[in-house]
Amino acid sequence: MSEQHTITRRGFIIGSSVVGAGLSIGLLPGCASTGGEPLPEIDEVNAWVHIGLDDSVTIRIARSEMGQGTLTGLAQLVAEELQCDWDKVTWEFPTPGENLARERVWGDYQTGGSVGLRGSQQYVREGGAAARLMLIQAAANEWGVPAEECTAKDSVISHNNSRKKTTFGKVAIAASQLEVPTDITLKDPSEWTIAGQSKMRLDTVDKLTGKLEYGADITMPGMLMASIKDCPVLGGSLVSYDEAAIADMPGVRKVVKVQTSLGTNGVAVVADSWWQANNALNKLPIEWDFGPVGQFNEAALTQLLESGLDAEEAFPGNWGGDLKSAFGSADRMVESVYKVPAQNHAPMEPMNATAVYTAEKCEVWCPTQNGEAALAAVSEASGLPIQQCDVYKTILGGGFGRRGIPDYVHQVVVIAKEFPGTPIKLQWSREEDQMHGFYHPTTMAKMRGSLDADGNLTGLHMRISGQSILAALLPHMLANGVDYATFQGVVRPGIHPALDQHQISYDFPNLLVDHAMRNPPIRPGFWRGVNVNQNAIYLECFMDELATEAGRDPLEFRLALMKNKPKGAAVLKAVAEKSGWGSDDGKSRGLAVLYAFGSYVAACAEVTVSDEGKLKIDRIVAATDCGTAVNPQQIEAQVEGSFVYGLSAALFQEITFDKGQVQETNFHNYSSMRIADMPEVETIIMPSGDFYGGVGEPTIGVAAPAVLNAIFAATGKRVTTLPLKDTNLRA
Repeated sequence: MSEQHTITRRGFIIGSSVVGAGLSIGLLPGCASTGGEPLPEIDEVNAWVHIGLDDSVTIRIARSEMGQGTLTGLAQLVAEELQCDWDKVTWEFPTPGENLARERVWGDYQTGGSVGLRGSQQYVREGGAAARLMLIQAAANEWGVPAEECTAKDSVISHNNSRKKTTFGKVAIAASQLEVPTDITLKDPSEWTIAGQSKMRLDTVDKLTGKLEYGADITMPGMLMASIKDCPVLGGSLVSYDEAAIADMPGVRKVVKVQTSLGTNGVAVVADSWWQANNALNKLPIEWDFGPVGQFNEAALTQLLESGLDAEEAFPGNWGGDLKSAFGSADRMVESVYKVPAQNHAPMEPMNATAVYTAEKCEVWCPTQNGEAALAAVSEASGLPIQQCDVYKTILGGGFGRRGIPDYVHQVVVIAKEFPGTPIKLQWSREEDQMHGFYHPTTMAKMRGSLDADGNLTGLHMRISGQSILAALLPHMLANGVDYATFQGVVRPGIHPALDQHQISYDFPNLLVDHAMRNPPIRPGFWRGVNVNQNAIYLECFMDELATEAGRDPLEFRLALMKNKPKGAAVLKAVAEKSGWGSDDGKSRGLAVLYAFGSYVAACAEVTVSDEGKLKIDRIVAATDCGTAVNPQQIEAQVEGSFVYGLSAALFQEITFDKGQVQETNFHNYSSMRIADMPEVETIIMPSGDFYGGVGEPTIGVAAPAVLNAIFAATGKRVTTLPLKDTNLRA
């Protein structure tokens, strides 16, 4: 894997700067010409694209790839502006250490919040476009013709009048000597031939053939394996362990106490193989002090959350009109309480990392969603200056937000310091991964709405009670104690530029959305979709309740409040029309709509509930307006995958606590959708242009409420507590 991050291939480099240093094209150090004569060495700087002598194109990708297709999408955007031959494109990850040394030339290494494409599309396209202009200029100079008379396509540069042709590789040296163009015009998406197309993903073949290496696949000569067990209770501590009890077990090298600044407080066993390490760890006598959290259970959690539902103090996130007057003059009032549990990310590949530590350098190989955070963790844990550290990012076997937190990177470095110069691979067990996650925040919501005599909604109050992710992980981002991210999907415009991409989908005449912060002793984290998920359940299910009480069609009821939200209304109408909403065919349907991560999404679910109360989700129609579609096929795949993830959470998944410990320790009691459970998913991609919205997360938010509303249509029963696994839908 280290070779993937060290540039040794013969070829040329096209580079682009994020911070304005420009783009350069140069020969890699040590390259030789085809004639055997040495070529002058030109430093490789700010590289986005490598062009080989054989015209191969290697595009460097700073964002992480975890199955969502960002790698291919970004490569398509660069290749579109470069006008190279897509069949000759491959990829590689530059390291965050390289990024730091080059003044963050590749920009942000964080991949979360559906920002992979939309957060970097502008500068990667500019890099490809500038490279194309320089290559064309080099060819024009060689031919003595104006560059305006030349064009590039499929890695070939042509002079329209003389019909002369050359390839990118043949002019890259000359292009490297030119000044970087500053007047760059990007192509209109209507002209795209590579981007905007359903191209096969660049990592698919290597996945199918087993060539692609995940963090869990890494092997190195002389490598030792480590298995770790942290204190089973958050905030507890390690008292003692008896290393002598396992010292003679096969393969065991050492027991290491592992404490880090991120709260890790446990012990690891290092052995020749992971099975030996984990087997010995399970037999190691360990004494823990669980502390006061050792008495925490589900009853205490529910009591804490309920205390916020009617609390006098709460932080507002959206407001308007005169709610008190609306409630006071209401013809009818509707009220419901909803609850969503804590949930684990549960990626198929548990946390892992491999480290090599010496007194001069520390290097880590790992799957991470934030390479720069991982690099900082390496520096902190090793005690070495950050310039003497680096992280080699691998493909992720699932992330969903969990791998943005580098606790496992801290751990492996602490262990590796006990074995200087020896590669140490830390692999968490599935049980460790389940019990020491950063869980989807658990919240409750009290919903209250007022209707007039004509069934019009006159006021709505949404009280959220529950955890704050920012208070736990990023307290410096709180605004006077308020976690505005809690209001994703229901937020007021203008609070923060990033949150404007998560605005509420309706115009309510009188409104208050507020948050009573209640933080139980559970580590919250950025779980795929984050706070959008529960907020969409609360609002969209309650909208159905209000429509029912008003005696109005749920579609018409919503659209009446979306007259100033045309894009949201468009996706909602699209799923209703395609699903057959309103038809007299005996099918039970439910709707949900959402604006999140800069995209407009909607879903219509069709369900059947047997007389015994067994649920079958028959079909889901989903619509997405992400503004600009870079790879339509991948968008479709992402939408389908979002329903797998969102429905798994709604139907099966919860993290519960007894005596402070997580009870769901593996997939036998933390299940997910099986193929037989999954409905048919029909995706409508309807990009309206002029913006780049997210794809990986928005649709998750409409999965659960669409199904819950369809269940009511089938049974007349409102489900207000998730997951559904223990709910009798006919009782």
